[in-house]
Amino acid sequence: MNLPATKAIYKFEMARWGRTLLQSIVSPVIATSLYFVVFGAAIGSRITEIEGVSYGAFIVPGLIMLTLLTQSVANASFGIYFPRFTGTIYELLSAPISYFEIVVGYVGAAATKSVILGLIILATAFMFVPVEIAHPFWMVAFLVLTAVTFSLLGFIIGIWADGFEKLQLVPLLVITPLTFLGGTFYSINVLPPFWRGVTLFNPVVYLISGFRWSFFNIADVSPATSLAMIGLFLAICLTVVAWIFKTGYRLKS
Repeated sequence: MNLPATKAIYKFEMARWGRTLLQSIVSPVIATSLYFVVFGAAIGSRITEIEGVSYGAFIVPGLIMLTLLTQSVANASFGIYFPRFTGTIYELLSAPISYFEIVVGYVGAAATKSVILGLIILATAFMFVPVEIAHPFWMVAFLVLTAVTFSLLGFIIGIWADGFEKLQLVPLLVITPLTFLGGTFYSINVLPPFWRGVTLFNPVVYLISGFRWSFFNIADVSPATSLAMIGLFLAICLTVVAWIFKTGYRLKS
């Protein structure tokens, strides 16, 4: 494995992120803080507890996951799209570096950014509500696996997109709605049986449920099912990325 080349891609992406800290960190943290204020104060005053957990604390895993999903996709998609837009991707493809190492560099940087941001938001949550983490190891595992999986999805979107508008299409019209409907601010157990069954077709439900279980030992679906769904989605994304590099889709033209 060409570690210096992978490290160079990783460091370049992290350095670019460091130059836009206001947009990359400050803006998401402020937005999440507003969610705590609005939902925690306004709705939390009416809904005191959900399954024995205060409402303000209950929404913490969902808010972290909301930011994690959107930022992972955004970071990875822009990271690979910009070299395509400027034409420097051809220099990278002609360099003595494998496709695997390219993916590790870009996806690794995007996932690192998202995990750091998720931990910052978790630290911010302690300023608003008391939060306990029942399973720290599994909390980190869900955080990292989700960041890597959706960074791979963002990488795919960055290859697929042929304009800056398409970079925003999937996050705005697919990822964000699925996250809001996936139990970010509520437990799907409060839904009528029919709508609860429909909600189970939303893959984000399993991510949020597993992540919330790592905090409070409560879950809408079993943690094992959540891990299996993340593993399945990760395998699908890896398969698509492998196909892209094998066929040269949107890379060699």
